[in-house]
Amino acid sequence: MAGKYVQDMTNGKEISLLVKFSIPMLIGNIFQQFYNMVDSIVVGNYVGSNALAAVGATGSINFLFFSLCMGMSVGIGILISQYFGAGDDEYVKRTIANTIYVTAVTGIIMSILGVILARPFLTLLRTPAAIMDDAVAYMQIACAGIIAVAAYNAISAVLRALGDSKTPLIFLVVASVINVALDLLFVINFGMGVRGVAYATIIAQVIAAAGSIIFAKIKIPYFTIEKQYFVYDPEIVKRCIALGVPIAAQTALISVSCIILQAVVNGFGESVVAAYTATSRIEQLVQQPFNSIGAAISTFTGQNIGANKMERVKQGYRKSTLLVLVFSIVMMILAWSFGYYIMRLFVDDQAVIDLGVKALQITSTMYFPLGMIYTTRGLLNGSGDAFYAMINGFVELAGRIIFPICLVTIPMIGVWGIWYSTGFTWIITAIASIIRYRQGKWKSKSVVTSL
Repeated sequence: MAGKYVQDMTNGKEISLLVKFSIPMLIGNIFQQFYNMVDSIVVGNYVGSNALAAVGATGSINFLFFSLCMGMSVGIGILISQYFGAGDDEYVKRTIANTIYVTAVTGIIMSILGVILARPFLTLLRTPAAIMDDAVAYMQIACAGIIAVAAYNAISAVLRALGDSKTPLIFLVVASVINVALDLLFVINFGMGVRGVAYATIIAQVIAAAGSIIFAKIKIPYFTIEKQYFVYDPEIVKRCIALGVPIAAQTALISVSCIILQAVVNGFGESVVAAYTATSRIEQLVQQPFNSIGAAISTFTGQNIGANKMERVKQGYRKSTLLVLVFSIVMMILAWSFGYYIMRLFVDDQAVIDLGVKALQITSTMYFPLGMIYTTRGLLNGSGDAFYAMINGFVELAGRIIFPICLVTIPMIGVWGIWYSTGFTWIITAIASIIRYRQGKWKSKSVVTSL
């Protein structure tokens, strides 16, 4: 089923297809991180460093509650990309229709749990008393909007599985601009503090999700779905769960590992929390080229495995590795050259800036293994290798538990052990991912042929 917004990645030059797919995703991801950064910049400069720390203290926990929705959307995307590659248009439509049920249930459940458990979780993490109330308020509002995040992730996963990375970009850019405007309005004009940036983010996500769905319904043939396809199909839902839950578990384990590291960070006081928050926001931005390449290779892999073109998958992986290497070198140079000015965007506290500059220098030397995590994970996820997702999660969990315990207690390292732990965790996770790829088990994980 051809269409202007559908891209068949089973034919054509691999590098051209990957770059063409990655660029809109990269722009979209940068805009998404941009409005996350704007939250921090607005809060840090107009409310204070404690408010910035409050927003940062919720990041890992929010990610935990988002993880199930994110995992399910990835599972949906894998299933659709393989059906699309196999030319099974009927099952593509049936899976898109059943996405509604999967998304609604997971989004509502995680929203409720996030709101209820916000304060207990933040207390467990030893969140400093000075920032506790703001952190709870921010997390509860953000979690209340998880259903919007789930809807946007789901529709984006479907579109990308069909080779369309442009439509999610269009509405994400619009939502980003609205988010920035609302940040300034709610915080500066209305004096709503961290609550204002949380409300602005939710509204932006609702706009992105609604716009993408409406546009896809009008423009993309696969979204012209007849009534019979909306009948609940337990087999499709089961397949989505079989793929999505391990990936969600991986995401949750990574989130738990970040929460554990956040607890270590919180023990060093407000200045370190603020510096860690700022550097985490910067690293999230740095990861976007890798994230985009990983998403491209995931869709590329799914479609080509559906079409039974294994050698083409390997070629795509090799070429995506070269892209990761180039991005890693460029971003390391930027981190070392402009670290001070980047940190200054977030906060004017010199102690926090000094911490952040040194931290960026530490982690930037390990950007290449970080990129290889995304690339290899994208291929393995796209192939349907759900078991790998669990391996990935446990490796990251182990790294973020063991490294901080060992490093922060060494006098010569101390607080810098926080950022060394992050980099060393990237290295061991990349090694585990590459080993899994080299074993070749992903070749037999096709969802389409195994059903």
